[in-house]
Amino acid sequence: MELIEAILLSVLAASTPLLLAATGELVTERAGVLNLGVEGMMIVGAACGFGGAWLSGSIIVGALCGMLAGILMSLIFALMALGLAVNQVATGLALTIFGIGLSGLIGARFVGEKITPAPHLHVPGLTDIPLVGRILFGQDAFVYLSLVLIVAVWYVLYRTRPGLILRACGDNHISAHALGYPVLRIRTCAVMFGGACAGLAGAYLPLGYTPFFIPGMTAGRGWIALALVVFASWLPGRLVIGAYLFGAVSILQLHAQGAGIGIPSQLMSALPYLATVIVLVLISRARTGGSTAPAALGTVFVPNR
Repeated sequence: MELIEAILLSVLAASTPLLLAATGELVTERAGVLNLGVEGMMIVGAACGFGGAWLSGSIIVGALCGMLAGILMSLIFALMALGLAVNQVATGLALTIFGIGLSGLIGARFVGEKITPAPHLHVPGLTDIPLVGRILFGQDAFVYLSLVLIVAVWYVLYRTRPGLILRACGDNHISAHALGYPVLRIRTCAVMFGGACAGLAGAYLPLGYTPFFIPGMTAGRGWIALALVVFASWLPGRLVIGAYLFGAVSILQLHAQGAGIGIPSQLMSALPYLATVIVLVLISRARTGGSTAPAALGTVFVPNR
């Protein structure tokens, strides 16, 4: 019983950064923008989040620093891909390369330092319930926030007028522009939201998952988040399933190795690159009608002036 509880708790913790980053990318892609710089925004968010928490002594400040770092990184992408109409795939890949280098520079002074991780909820009488108590009532705030966020995104996208307008920009930006909607402004806001989520996902790693920062600690999670959006067919409900499914696989393979079942480390290290290939192939397939991808995903929009 204790082993099952420990595995489930580990799955929740491993899935949270994936769900946060993928939620932001889902909104970005629903607006018609393909941002492959999630990994870069996450690692910079991790460095800035840990630095903010270590300097201030506050997990909340650290989380806000991570979100701000993600937003600033996303603005670089928006300037290039939306403002200057540069190829979105190339811009996103460049953003990831830039983010990895920048995070090493920012986090160099924090390597080897430790902080007190985010506290876990404790409800007397409920948290102590066997098996389900700690799972439902013993998580940190990031876990609950990720679930609240995906529900809020679903509601806004499918139950509100702003969500309808955002999806219209992703499906047919020419028609949305003809109706008078500011397509570039809406897409910029979506990109910023995606950056905030990616930065928060990155900040969660040193603030809640592990109490320290190391270079490259995202370990390809940004690429996995991109693949999850395609796996979910750009639907929030399926995104939750995909995030927790991959979190379970990543944790169970560690337990499998502990049980003597050999899984080549080379296979695990190649997983982010495999996810990138899957993303590009499935997006190409989706454009031929094989999925529910936004019709204008990755398409440059230059309004007539």
